[in-house]
Amino acid sequence: MSYEKNLATTGPKATRRQVVAGLAVAFGGVVLRPTAALAATEEEISRSQEAIHQVTVFKASRKRVYEALMDTKQFDQITNLSPEMRSGISLGDKPTEISREVGGTFTLFGGHIVGRQVELAPNERIVQAWRVIDWDAGVYSIAKFELVEQGAGTKLVFDHTGFPKGGAEHLAAGWKAHYWETLDKFLT
Repeated sequence: MSYEKNLATTGPKATRRQVVAGLAVAFGGVVLRPTAALAATEEEISRSQEAIHQVTVFKASRKRVYEALMDTKQFDQITNLSPEMRSGISLGDKPTEISREVGGTFTLFGGHIVGRQVELAPNERIVQAWRVIDWDAGVYSIAKFELVEQGAGTKLVFDHTGFPKGGAEHLAAGWKAHYWETLDKFLT
């Protein structure tokens, strides 16, 4: 359906929702449906998306925290402070690799975590398409690290969304144990 045909079908007095729904069909997008229809189909919009929001403060500058998260050698040292690595458990045999370029890839924790850099604002923000290797193929979540100056330290505001349903509790505990606690030990 073309834009003109959509306009002719919906008419000049059509509601915005009718026009947008028609355009979505015309351009192969998702059709917006009235609320009653949404209740009947669970697959279009998730109203119960799990998300993780964590805030932690480090006694280090934003630059120091950013570098620790983005530098392959430093992050490898952080990985070695994780509970599994200290106990001799191996998560994989791939080396830590972190691209410092938008669009570049990263491999962490022996290859157990992989992804791609979506946005990098040095000393301010890191946004990653992030996944655990045993998730279904093609499933990536979004991990966002905001670094906020707080006196001589840094407040890290972390948000993680888009991961498989039911994973929030496990992932939240993992971020705390494998990132924040080990990063704090590394920085002090």
